[in-house]
Amino acid sequence: MSDEKVNTLIALGAEIIRTPTEAAWDSPDSNIMVARRLAKEIPDAVLLDQYNNPCNPLAHYDGTAEEILWSLDDDIDMVVIGAGTSGTISGIGHKIKERCPKCIVVGVDPYGSILAQPEDLNKTDVQIYEVEGIGYDFLPNVLDRTVIDKWIKTEDKASLNMARRLIKEEGLLCGGSSGSAMWGAIQAAKTLKEGQKCVVLLPDNIRNYMTKFISDQWMEVRDFKPTVKRNLQWWENPLRKDIVQPIQTIQHTSTPAEALSMLRKSNAPVLAIVDDKGCITGVFTADNARKRIANLMGSTAEPLQNFSIKKYYKVDVADKPTLGLISRILDIAPFIVVTQSDLLHNEKPLGVVTADDLLLGITAGQANGN
Repeated sequence: MSDEKVNTLIALGAEIIRTPTEAAWDSPDSNIMVARRLAKEIPDAVLLDQYNNPCNPLAHYDGTAEEILWSLDDDIDMVVIGAGTSGTISGIGHKIKERCPKCIVVGVDPYGSILAQPEDLNKTDVQIYEVEGIGYDFLPNVLDRTVIDKWIKTEDKASLNMARRLIKEEGLLCGGSSGSAMWGAIQAAKTLKEGQKCVVLLPDNIRNYMTKFISDQWMEVRDFKPTVKRNLQWWENPLRKDIVQPIQTIQHTSTPAEALSMLRKSNAPVLAIVDDKGCITGVFTADNARKRIANLMGSTAEPLQNFSIKKYYKVDVADKPTLGLISRILDIAPFIVVTQSDLLHNEKPLGVVTADDLLLGITAGQANGN
């Protein structure tokens, strides 16, 4: 989740507990299971549980659906809605089917999620997606697939670029899931005839994503947007070996204390945590360890994996990254891990690049006429 959401909640007085993105929903470390545990441990705690709370779809049955039907005189041909907890699409779908049976209800679900039917639509290699607020790795109890006539699967690149189009061309300051819904609507509406009415729900706003898809650099480093070109002699040059400093590796079975000792001895900005095959599984930094310990989220007695950063900025040498791309990533990241992947997508760490490395590399190149 974006830092903007976290900072807003902190400003409201909330205590934030971070859970790992990659944790399965039924893992003890997942957001859902941590919330359930805290609800039992904290006196007078209330768990709203939007995945199972019948008031979730009921609010949209009584409210959102009525607003849509009133606005269009109960005459709608298609409604397109993103599926997350699925309360919105289930509640709206039920009410609209009652009052306007001809209406086609379309659910939008990102690749990497399992909500769509038939299940064959969900077959993909995607494990993590950037669009927030839609898609899950389990079926919420409030999801009623019987009211959904058609599913559209979406990808991050198309969704986030569509959200940026809505902002730029329509003046609609929306979020990434709105881009998913609109992209899905454009695909689904191809079956409609001229004059038929298609409603698309845009449920989120720009506030939560100022440092994510609104940022050109953020989009560029994920290959969602072409890298901006600068009129600099070195910008399009490929990343050179002399700019990449070696990266220290540490086995995933090691301890945080051993990782801290290795960092201190090597004076490196980051360690690559590797498995038994030497493939990178995450990175370890002193700053992340400090934050975890200072915020009472853990101790050095825990397994090293608890201190592992799974989402970090990296480039693969097979993609022939340019110095311009490296510079753009370093605008928003303290370091970049350089990797090499094999045909099975196993990643081996080769090195790391910091702003100092790039600066010394390009200034040395200029001195040499490169």
